[in-house]
Amino acid sequence: MVQTITQPETISIELPNAIALLVTGEQFEALALTNPDLRLERTAEGELIVNPPTGGESSERNFNITGQLARWCDDNEDLGSGFDSSGGFILPNGANRSPDASWVSRERLEALTPKQRKGFVPLCPDFVVELRSASDSLSTLQTKMREYMDNGARLGWLIDPQNQRVEIYRQQAEVEILINPAELSGEDVLPGFVLNLRRVWR
Repeated sequence: MVQTITQPETISIELPNAIALLVTGEQFEALALTNPDLRLERTAEGELIVNPPTGGESSERNFNITGQLARWCDDNEDLGSGFDSSGGFILPNGANRSPDASWVSRERLEALTPKQRKGFVPLCPDFVVELRSASDSLSTLQTKMREYMDNGARLGWLIDPQNQRVEIYRQQAEVEILINPAELSGEDVLPGFVLNLRRVWR
């Protein structure tokens, strides 16, 4: 007699905002590997965050930002490597984060073991971008940007297309707010990089 093993049925559950789903780092990694199509994050306290897929408009904007960063990285490959929104990082505070675009210096990447480079990268990027979509809370993204800076990011851009506004985060400095800028400079973190915002604002 042949015995068939049936897989357990998967069901969906809706969690009220008041209820947090807490997972360990190991559980988070298993969830992320099992659900590669989901954008998952985890706070320093272990709360699981499921980010919904973005709409076409946000996806196009993010593609444009990542594309411009990728071109600069190609021309400056000795300086470091760029990452898109699917790249996961384990910050020093234990949070698992996936910025919309990011960059890490070559020196810091080369200090990692091959195993560390294959999984979630155990560091905070030097440079991060968060692009606000229509469903994103501005205050939540601002908290996220402060977390990046507290964990070692040197430069961060919070780009808010709805208000054509950019918040620039730097180490030990007040947040700089720009209204409808045409471009952004990578400063001394990404020397020579200039992000053209024309297609982000349209």
